[in-house]
Amino acid sequence: MNNEMMANRDLDVIWHPCTQMKDHEFLPMIPIKKGKGVYLEDFEGNNYIDAISSWWVNIFGHSNTYINDAVKKQLDTLEHVILAGFTHEQVVRLSERLVSLTPEGLTRCFYADNGSSAVEVTLKMSYHFHKNQGRERPLFVSLSNSYHGETIGALSVGDVELYKETYEPLLIRSIQTPVPKDQSETAALEAAEALEECFKTHPDEIAALIVEPLIQGAGSMHMYHPLFLTKARELCTAYGIHLIADEVMAGFGRTGTMFACEQAGITPDYIVLSKGLTGGYLPLSVVLTTDEVYSAFYCDYKLQKAFLHSHSYTGNALACAAANATLDLFESENIIERNRETSKYIASKLEKFRGLANVKEVRQCGMVAAIELEGYDASERIGLKVYEYGLKHGVLLRPLGHIVYFMPPYIITKEEIDVMIDTAYAAITQI
Repeated sequence: MNNEMMANRDLDVIWHPCTQMKDHEFLPMIPIKKGKGVYLEDFEGNNYIDAISSWWVNIFGHSNTYINDAVKKQLDTLEHVILAGFTHEQVVRLSERLVSLTPEGLTRCFYADNGSSAVEVTLKMSYHFHKNQGRERPLFVSLSNSYHGETIGALSVGDVELYKETYEPLLIRSIQTPVPKDQSETAALEAAEALEECFKTHPDEIAALIVEPLIQGAGSMHMYHPLFLTKARELCTAYGIHLIADEVMAGFGRTGTMFACEQAGITPDYIVLSKGLTGGYLPLSVVLTTDEVYSAFYCDYKLQKAFLHSHSYTGNALACAAANATLDLFESENIIERNRETSKYIASKLEKFRGLANVKEVRQCGMVAAIELEGYDASERIGLKVYEYGLKHGVLLRPLGHIVYFMPPYIITKEEIDVMIDTAYAAITQI
């Protein structure tokens, strides 16, 4: 079996996500035979550094021996059981650990299958909480340029036109307030003032504010100062509005702390986790919330008060085993501190981009770095050219339009960082 044969089989039967399939008339499909560490290997022995952690999930790389063994062991014990009326060791242990790790006051775990689904859970839960309290609050607030997933509810509270415009007639009610324009404290305070004006305009209609703390992932890796989160928490408390922290991308060490909210010293009413939760092994997401929210649904049996939401694979035992193994690695290997050192090295390598004529801005937050290009028309598809150049030189880069970003596995070495950064530099300067 070679790359072409596997690619042809694929194109006969598969519709790929976030892809214009016609592109594959000229853009080769890359079939992956196996992965190890930061590398992916195709059917012809070519290796690629996974500079984006395969859509931000494989935080400890591919085929991690420790996580492998944990999943294999669980496979011989219990693969899955309905989580309604039943439970199991892995999900109980994981929940205990998440309650301990996340900001103080988040005490209850509700599981789903992926980030978008978990966002749906929070939206429904927040609206239903207010309803159980005798309040009708159908409106949600999110930040401009935000992205929270692609299911209908999650799409509704996002603000990236590329994803949202087509489905506008299907979406639930939401409004956007300005995101801080940059990483300065001044920008954070300006955005907080705009947020308060929004709350004043709709004081009795808003159920929740949902934010991506510190980094807007699909929103061009836009970054802002934690002071905005501090102010948002104060305002939400003052107006009786829930604060939802969508840490699907930012959680589990990506921003320099275990959770991005820690940098603002806040506890949201809900925190949404997925992606790195299982180390990239299996689909799993979780919403953590407070006893106050949980108690609003706790009563004698009444269908209209119960939170009737479920997923068939909720709390899957194999996925929870992978998640527990992932948390074990955080505990045993001092990952957060090591990430900070790695981030410093990446920062030093980024300096050479700052003087380039076609680079508008270089920004970084922890283990996320982004280079914003300028001077290109959208029709030039500069990101696609960078992607193709990277593949030819052994690096998986998948720019967001004109944003070239790096979000590698935490196990990446300095030598591998050199290859990753230098390949992107060559692409940007030569294309």
